[in-house]
Amino acid sequence: MHDGHVIVDCGVYAEGERLDLPKEPETVAQTIDQDSQTFGWVGLHDPSDAEMRRVQALFGLHELAVEDALRAHERPKVERYGDALVVVLRTLWYVDEGDQVETGQVSVFVGPQYVVTVRHGDGAQLSTTRQALEDRASMLGHGPGAVLWAVCDSVVDGYEEVAEQVEVDVDEVESSVFSPERTSDAERIYKLKREVLEMRRAIVPLREPMEAFSHGAPGINKHAAAFFRDVADHVTRVSEQTDALDTLLTSALNAHLARVSVQQNDDMRKISAWVMIAAVPTMLAGIYGMNFDHMPELRWHFGYYAVLLLMGSVCGTMYGLFRKVGWL
Repeated sequence: MHDGHVIVDCGVYAEGERLDLPKEPETVAQTIDQDSQTFGWVGLHDPSDAEMRRVQALFGLHELAVEDALRAHERPKVERYGDALVVVLRTLWYVDEGDQVETGQVSVFVGPQYVVTVRHGDGAQLSTTRQALEDRASMLGHGPGAVLWAVCDSVVDGYEEVAEQVEVDVDEVESSVFSPERTSDAERIYKLKREVLEMRRAIVPLREPMEAFSHGAPGINKHAAAFFRDVADHVTRVSEQTDALDTLLTSALNAHLARVSVQQNDDMRKISAWVMIAAVPTMLAGIYGMNFDHMPELRWHFGYYAVLLLMGSVCGTMYGLFRKVGWL
């Protein structure tokens, strides 16, 4: 009836314990309709339009929120539709080979008796989150708000992991910029700045909603709200870490450009010094190569050796002076 990879898992929970029922959205919807003390959690991964509409019909999900969940390119946000809460989160994971931050999306529909999670991309494996939450019956007993907390906590933990990996690369860039060898780091710095910007787009919009949840926003059980304080703290911390990484990359880029400029100036001084040294023998050779019949010392027996000695003396003196002033 459906692709098993689309509907990842379905569960019905009562007092923090999972009921032994078929893993079908229809079973979840029917059970929570019959028993107000239960709630259901349906997890979808990259659903098709048909599968999403199927779940929408069962739980009465709002049309606009469903469209956002299908598009998978939404800005992180929190919206309320009647008694339902919709939270859109951006997931992040890092590909070290290309210094790239990949993004995905998780949409969480939270109703009085249901949670529907719609995941796009490879980030935030919610099956692990579900298993960890099912092992904590006391937390799961707080209802749909506990599931929202667990999903947010998992996504934010992913942010911290990505920030740590990016920080390693930023440290490598800093070491390269200030190393004695000549390096070309501008391209990598620019690429890392773009990835940090991608992180900020995912993280910064969550600061205010997580803070609101920690104070007991509508739809969040007051007992579950306390757990959001930890998530809010983590969001603030990783947001500040991201800002610091961006500042470090900007400083590294400025330092790299300044160093390149200094190196170019050094190169120009060296080139100018050698050109000036080479100009002396070129000038003397040019004068005595004019082939006039009457030139001073033209017929002198030691003239050739004297000119070579003069060339060597002047060039040596100029070389010593340029070395002394640091041009060579």
